[in-house]
Amino acid sequence: MKSKILHYINRIKNGALTEKFSQIRWIYQYAQNHVFSILLYTLLGLSGTVVGLISSFVSKDLVDIITGHQTGKLLKTFLFMIFTQLLGVCIGQISSYISRKVSMKVENTIKADFYDQIMITDWESLSRFHSGELLGRWSGDVSVVASGILSLIPNFIISLFRLFSALAMVIHYDASFAVFAIASVPISFAVSKYNLKRMSRSNMSTLAIGTKMSSFTQESFANMQTVKAFDMIPLYSRRLRILQKEYTEATMKYQRVTSLNTIILNIVTLMVTYSTYGWGVYKVWTGAITYGTMTMFLSLSSSLTGTVQNLLNFVPNTISLTNSAKRLRWLSDLPKEDYKDKDKAAEFFNQNKECGIGLSIRNADYTYANGTEVFENVNLDAHPHEIIALVGPSGEGKTTLLRLILSIIRSKNGEGYICEGSTTPECSTSNIPLTASTRQLFAYVPQGNTMFSGTIADNMRNVKEDATDDEIIEALKIACAWEFVEKLPDGINTMMQERGGGFSEGQAQRLSIARAIIRRSPILLLDEATSALDVTTEKKVLQNIMQDQYPRTTIVTTHRPSVLSICTRVYAIRNKHCELLSQREIEELL
Repeated sequence: MKSKILHYINRIKNGALTEKFSQIRWIYQYAQNHVFSILLYTLLGLSGTVVGLISSFVSKDLVDIITGHQTGKLLKTFLFMIFTQLLGVCIGQISSYISRKVSMKVENTIKADFYDQIMITDWESLSRFHSGELLGRWSGDVSVVASGILSLIPNFIISLFRLFSALAMVIHYDASFAVFAIASVPISFAVSKYNLKRMSRSNMSTLAIGTKMSSFTQESFANMQTVKAFDMIPLYSRRLRILQKEYTEATMKYQRVTSLNTIILNIVTLMVTYSTYGWGVYKVWTGAITYGTMTMFLSLSSSLTGTVQNLLNFVPNTISLTNSAKRLRWLSDLPKEDYKDKDKAAEFFNQNKECGIGLSIRNADYTYANGTEVFENVNLDAHPHEIIALVGPSGEGKTTLLRLILSIIRSKNGEGYICEGSTTPECSTSNIPLTASTRQLFAYVPQGNTMFSGTIADNMRNVKEDATDDEIIEALKIACAWEFVEKLPDGINTMMQERGGGFSEGQAQRLSIARAIIRRSPILLLDEATSALDVTTEKKVLQNIMQDQYPRTTIVTTHRPSVLSICTRVYAIRNKHCELLSQREIEELL
């Protein structure tokens, strides 16, 4: 006993209690805009309790009137009882409506907030999470927090009020009945305490396996083509069934503990109820109380027992709620991207629209979180009306360098800048360091198919909401995509499936390039964006980009030497270095 007390004291000293209160304070910051609704819900709950007590009192009088043959008061009392019960139903329904409305509003607020926070979180920090895990926290934990805002403090207050008001009413009429009602408290508390840890462990196990299964199915659906191509359907079907079995076992284990806890608590409730009933019968026989009073005591005893159980559930509910809040806060505390110079970058673009914007990297290096060095001391320049090529073996860091330019990742040393026109940081009086704030000045075509579901026009307007049909068609022409889009029955309003389904890989690539072009960004990054095109179409696309009068700076990564003939400069990334190739070296590649 002493060791347990010391254990809890040490936990409190180590900040366990402070942490729980911190989580609760964090939860209720989302309730600030709904204070009136929460107060109204609490007041309705208290009013419902009062109406319930009045109904118990009226039922007592009604039974006494019937057994005493006082017919003069029967109709009036009966009508008043109907009124109190209808009033209780109305209050209950209004409370449920307000509860649902507030929960949905809070849930939407938290989900929108966390969606924004996840989207601006540092990519390297966030990449440690599986997308299924992020989705699980975003949906599951947020729902727990949203419902907990109403189920925690307001319901706790309502339950306490119901407990003490019913207890006071019992004591007022006959204090001996209060003994039976209170007798269930230590037994229920002991049972709940014994099963609490087992329920918590089982529940956490169920959540973990549920998240794992959700991640598995999400990944399977997203990569269905690969699963089919490798004939992995039987393998993945077996894996799903194994996960389902694990999930079922974990769920049933939790259910067994919950059911046992419920059975014991219900046995305690029945014992208290029938003990109260027996004591009431004895009191009626001895003439100490009336039949109506006994009926009222039975009703209040049942209410007291249920309220005690609700209060006992307050602890596990609080643990579940604060754990969900902790998981969400852990995500929200991850480092965020730097957007503080967004207005400054926009102004820089407006000042240099005519001459264009260039790009310079100086002495940059990058190392993966696992310690693998990708490249070091990288220097690179790209200016308007130029196409700069990055070549090198696969896995040497070409895509990583583009991510560095986009500030999706950050170099450990060195700097990157956007510069006015064809200047470089050394000779320019105006430049801005590369951060997430400068990302608005880039258009990017990554490797693979990155088209969204919706029409072709919808995809184009994702990056330029006010784009006209003529602007869309012009961008499609530059990307050599109009030649097949104009033949479609619905043209630019043709529907695309998820990940560009319904179009060939080459067509989807050209649509991705058109989407980047219509953005009219001063810097265009193409990461193997023409790999699915034939050589003739690839050259034509790049020539169209070069011939466009818009002062655009273009950087491409490619494995095809044939592209290099139309590039202004070629950098080779190899052996962890970025080297500017001479004309002779380019000719050798060609």
